[in-house]
Amino acid sequence: MRHILLSISFFFLILLTFGQTTKNPLLHADVEAQQKWVDSVYNSLTLKEKVGQLYMIMIFTNQEKKQIDANVKLIQDHKLGGVIYSLGGPVRQARLNNELQATSKVPLLVGMDAEWGLGMRLDSTYSFPWNMTLGAIKDNDLIKQTGKHIGEHCKRLGVHFNFAPVTDINTNPKNPIIGNRSFGEDRDNVTAKSLALMQGMQGEGVLANAKHFPGHGDTDQDSHKTLPSVSFSEKRIDSIELYPYKKLIKEGLSSVMVAHLNIPSLESRSGYPSSLSKHIVTDILKERLGFKGLIFTDALNMKGVADYVEPTVDGNASKKFNTSGDIDLTAFKAGNDVLLISEDVPAGISKIVEAYEKGDITEERLAHSVKKVLQAKYKVGLNNYKPIGLYNLSKDLNRIEDDILYEELIENAITIVKNKNDLLPIRQLETKTMAYVKLGDDSGATFFNELKKYTKVHAIEADKLDDLMNKLQPYNTVVVGLHRSNASPWKPYKFTDKELVWLYEIARTHSVILDVFVKPYALSDLKTIENIESIVVSYQNSEIAQQKSAQLIFGAFAAKGALPVSTGEFFKEGDGISNFSIKRLGYAAPERVGMNSEKLEKISSIAQMAVDSMMTPGIQLLVARRGKVIYNKNFGKHTYKGKEKVAFDDVYDVASLTKILATLPLLMELEEEGIVSLDNKLSQILPEYKKSNKKDITIKKMLSHYARLRPWEPFYYKTLDSVTKRPSPKYYRKIRSEKFNIEVTKNLFLRTDYKDSIQGIIKDSELLDRLRYRYSDFPYYILKKFIEKHYDKRLDEIVQNHFYQSLGANYTLYNPYHKISNKKIVPTEIDDYYRYQKVHGYVHDMGAAMQDGVGGHAGVFSNANDVAKIMQMYLQKGFYGGKRYLKPETIDKFNTCYFCESNNRRGVGFDKPQLGEEGPTCGCISMTSFGHSGFTGTYAWADPEEELVYVFLANRTYPRAGKNILLKKNIRTDIQRLIYEAIEE
Repeated sequence: MRHILLSISFFFLILLTFGQTTKNPLLHADVEAQQKWVDSVYNSLTLKEKVGQLYMIMIFTNQEKKQIDANVKLIQDHKLGGVIYSLGGPVRQARLNNELQATSKVPLLVGMDAEWGLGMRLDSTYSFPWNMTLGAIKDNDLIKQTGKHIGEHCKRLGVHFNFAPVTDINTNPKNPIIGNRSFGEDRDNVTAKSLALMQGMQGEGVLANAKHFPGHGDTDQDSHKTLPSVSFSEKRIDSIELYPYKKLIKEGLSSVMVAHLNIPSLESRSGYPSSLSKHIVTDILKERLGFKGLIFTDALNMKGVADYVEPTVDGNASKKFNTSGDIDLTAFKAGNDVLLISEDVPAGISKIVEAYEKGDITEERLAHSVKKVLQAKYKVGLNNYKPIGLYNLSKDLNRIEDDILYEELIENAITIVKNKNDLLPIRQLETKTMAYVKLGDDSGATFFNELKKYTKVHAIEADKLDDLMNKLQPYNTVVVGLHRSNASPWKPYKFTDKELVWLYEIARTHSVILDVFVKPYALSDLKTIENIESIVVSYQNSEIAQQKSAQLIFGAFAAKGALPVSTGEFFKEGDGISNFSIKRLGYAAPERVGMNSEKLEKISSIAQMAVDSMMTPGIQLLVARRGKVIYNKNFGKHTYKGKEKVAFDDVYDVASLTKILATLPLLMELEEEGIVSLDNKLSQILPEYKKSNKKDITIKKMLSHYARLRPWEPFYYKTLDSVTKRPSPKYYRKIRSEKFNIEVTKNLFLRTDYKDSIQGIIKDSELLDRLRYRYSDFPYYILKKFIEKHYDKRLDEIVQNHFYQSLGANYTLYNPYHKISNKKIVPTEIDDYYRYQKVHGYVHDMGAAMQDGVGGHAGVFSNANDVAKIMQMYLQKGFYGGKRYLKPETIDKFNTCYFCESNNRRGVGFDKPQLGEEGPTCGCISMTSFGHSGFTGTYAWADPEEELVYVFLANRTYPRAGKNILLKKNIRTDIQRLIYEAIEE
């Protein structure tokens, strides 16, 4: 008999499900097994326990134990159907949830308001951006991925229902409760985003909940403080507010939350909450829209729910809900299945039980909702409940793949809404003097630091406008950032009157880029935008949003976002100016470019070991792939005993990297212009070599270190006193004069004419006895003279004007002691053989020092980020930041090994991978790769085939040059090997 009843029940379930236009989204793939479980559990429950299944209460896991225990007792005593968790940490929640589930007769349905995920970013309490931010993204597949990740988070934490997506169409900028929680004001965009998020979550087995039905988007009242009104006509609500629900229901939406609203066109009783309205819940949602999923009330303890006053029949008196139990009963009668956050659960259960026993509630009505709850429990696997594993829980909720997705979402959301004269992305950095002015009450430090990675930017601040304007006079371009708290979507976002006055005044005299790190409604405060050249909406003030916005401003990636809402009189929904990347380096997670971050992190241990083992006091280390810096860390200090830790903007003496960072690009430029050829002989470019033994040496052979040139000459040695071995008074003075004008170090000046002597020594030097590969600095002394003669300027000035300024290599320079504090310059040696003092801010190489610090072979100081820019320019075949510096064929010409058959691995200026077992690389790198190393411990390498740049800066020569342990222990090349091992695609 029981088997027959089950079969009949199953038959009618099928009819009920498939006889309608919409399907029951709560059905499991194995419908028959699900129904057997549902019926079995239902029949095992007492009446009170059945009613208990309708309730979900909220537990704040960060509350005191006494409050949590009271809620736990409530769940256990009344056999409630579910729990909603909020606040607190994941491990605490998981432990409590495991305890609760272990004592529940029927496993609890667990829900959370996890609209933005469950993880906690370092700069935010949310895993993913807010819905308003997501609403700016055109690629809805990214939204689906977001839903998938949120679903994975929920599953990992034992959460079965996520009260998302928010499908409210936010057409009211003053809405205090929706705002950032809405995808925007366009019904099609909101629908598409809601559907994508729903599909992503439900694809992971987590049930979505669309809210707040029938639509909470257009009200300026806070539903947590009062009963807001939505005063549109039924026709308008049907065409706009209900539009997303119709689509989502057809696509399998699992549940809906009914809003806490007063909607006169849908409910005739004035001030009657929509969550209690049978017309709204049953007639519209269930009957007209055919929804068969779970229906949740909004929180029944919200303001205004118990305040409804209903007139009596004679109209002379009125009656009010007597108890909160009446509210629960009314909500159930209206057609809701799940009663959320009741003010008095025991009273509500008693009222519903009493109504059932009186016949006011039928068995069919009770079974309808309770069995839907049980169906949902079966669908999410509670028929086979397993406790939540605590091991690695926090790590699993904060995965690298979540960080990657967050980056992509922000990159796709940031929106340019004005861009007069195509100011963005910023080009021609050599013409820009840039300042940053912070508005708002939150930090913009991350944004400012990211801006400084691209060019010289100064933060300007003042208490008074006049003072600010005076300080801004040297600058022609000002980035103004509006930064307000990212702690929650409800934080203030508007400009203050003072900030608007300051903004207008700055824009009156400067080119201004306004970047708002708040929701776009802030732009409605602008009375004019006439003088503001560019406006960027970054939506949030998270660290990632600040980083990505700076990168967009400088063209590291393209602008793609579109405004999800209209704001003010100047900007409409859908506005968004698209542009293209101009191929400046960006900054991203390793997995964005096919690398494994865990494997890549192994290089940190080697770098730290090198510092700990006193191979070098400190290190700057950078790795970039496919145009993205994916690793950029600092290790150690400036000196072993000092206090200055290595920082991003510290500069190192890069030694022989100077060859490929200064002399070589200038020579490439001259070769392109036809001024020189690689086949030119020295006698053709410098007449004084016509009678020299070097007259027939070509530039190609010379720069390939295949020209019989001596490797090095200790020029300084001949200027030392033969007895004291200290600088001879014949050549040096402690005070600068016209005759002693070469500053080799602090308070030590070499004879001005000695630069000519150096050139003469090189010209007259003997050649090696046979032709073979032999590394030499001489070519760069020679070429420096030629380049300076051609331009009639010093090498440092030429390379700044031709390359560094426009590249934004503002940390790259000769003689840094002239321009920056010694606190930002890493010292190289305590010299006890020539200058007899600490070499700090002055070039370490003696020959370069004797050329006033400006050598063709040495003398450049830089940081890893700047070196990477130049290497990336080479990697991109001479193009960087929207400018073509060199032709691709020029790069290829110099990056060619012309004498490999003679066992010479070198390119023209560039070092190349070894031809045998030993050499400058790990041996695991492509033969098209190129780079160079430097005596102070520096190394820079680029690989076109893997699109990879690797920069290693160190001062291993401090305090004594001594033995090169870094080289002997293969530190730089071991790190290079680990970089290649981290490549996965």
